[in-house]
Amino acid sequence: MRVGLVADPAAPTEIAEGLADLEAHDGNDTWQISVLSEPFTTGSEDIEVAIDRLQDQARDKGWDLVVGLTELPLHDHQGRHLLVQRDPDRRTAVLSLPALGGLRMHARARRAVRSLVSAMADPNTQDVQRVTLPQLRGRWRLLLGMVLANRPWRLVPGLKSALVAALATGAVATINSTVWLLAGSLSWWRLVVATIASVGLVVAWLVIDGELWDRPDDDSPQAQERSRLYNASTLVTLMAGVIICYFALYAVNLAWAFFVLDPALMGSYLDASRSYGDLLVLTWFVASIATVGGGLGSGLESDEAIRAAAYSKREEDRRARLARDRTRGGDRGRSGRR
Repeated sequence: MRVGLVADPAAPTEIAEGLADLEAHDGNDTWQISVLSEPFTTGSEDIEVAIDRLQDQARDKGWDLVVGLTELPLHDHQGRHLLVQRDPDRRTAVLSLPALGGLRMHARARRAVRSLVSAMADPNTQDVQRVTLPQLRGRWRLLLGMVLANRPWRLVPGLKSALVAALATGAVATINSTVWLLAGSLSWWRLVVATIASVGLVVAWLVIDGELWDRPDDDSPQAQERSRLYNASTLVTLMAGVIICYFALYAVNLAWAFFVLDPALMGSYLDASRSYGDLLVLTWFVASIATVGGGLGSGLESDEAIRAAAYSKREEDRRARLARDRTRGGDRGRSGRR
């Protein structure tokens, strides 16, 4: 049984390559699995279009059945989000990886693909053609899968210029007496507000500077729902990445403060009692100042990790890649004719 796995580039391809050793449950059949990295959902999230493209690949490659793995959220014509769409007659299926929830992706994808291939390989199996997600709980599960697919921890290298500027800002602010006075006068809820405001400002700047906000292609409910999902996943991903940077700044600034500052000396200078416990509050306030100063005061480079936080930008990258592949294919065809 020749099985084709067609996967979107990047993470879906990595998952598909880990399934190349997949075996049948009963051991009676042998599966010869081939993996193809191809943006088969590019330009359209209509499930029927995706299935047609997969069928074209199956005919070209001589596969008996084909499964597509995509990182995009899929929906039917009623606007319901899909986990799986299967066409038993054409022995074709599409699996939306974010709909698996984002946790233990390789194991969940392995079970799902084995189930799909087994069902399509057995002509007597009467399986459902479509698996939809619950309306409310499924939406949160899909959003979580999209955020984890974005890998927010990878934003940290993309924010390296902002981190350097923030560290410099924090180093100067830590030894500033005015900052000491301000930190000591703030209540805990004002420090919390400062933290939220600093993270929110940097996230907003990243969205504006990187033009990451997605707008629907038309006024249809499906397009608007897609844009809402894209934008929600982008905001949550960026927020998670900036918060990681915030805690990193806090840790570095706290170490710096313990190394260079003597609270008793600073207290005598400010004519107030100061202890090492005050360094925790000082560093908290400095981390907020440094986050804003580093994020807004530095030129944020255009980094692939930041663009990858937005599904709409990855869609642009997929279209560009497909156009390049078609151009190279056309050039090879003209060279062959010559």
